[in-house]
Amino acid sequence: MARFWLVVAVVAVAFMVYSLVDCAMADPRRIRGPRKLVWILIILLLPVLGGVLWFTIGRGRAVPSRPTRTVAPDDDPEFLSKLKKEADQAERIRRLEEELADLDSDSDPRRIDEAGDEPDRRDA
Repeated sequence: MARFWLVVAVVAVAFMVYSLVDCAMADPRRIRGPRKLVWILIILLLPVLGGVLWFTIGRGRAVPSRPTRTVAPDDDPEFLSKLKKEADQAERIRRLEEELADLDSDSDPRRIDEAGDEPDRRDA
C-alpha cells in the first residue's frame, strides 16, 4: 500500500510542477480570472486542486498571433502612411542636400576643385 501512495504522491508533485510551469509561461492575455501571481499561489497552496482549477478555469484559449485574413499592401492604411512618411523624408533630405550644396558653393571662394587642385590665385 505504501508503494501506491508513493506513486500517487509522485504523480501529484509532477502535476503540480507542470501546472506551475504552464501558469508561469502562459501569455497574460489568455489568463482568465485573477492575475498570474494569484494563480501561482493557488497552485502552490492547493497542490492538486489548484492545478485542476488552473486548467479548467484560469487557462483560456490561445490568442491568435496573426490576423485571420491577409491585407494587400495597397489596402493597408498603415503601410500607405509609412510610404508617405518615407517619401516626405526623402524629399526633405533632398532639399537639405541642395541647401547644403548652395551654402558650400557660396561660402568658400578658395574651394578646392574636383580634381583636388587649388585654384590659381591671381593678384589684381
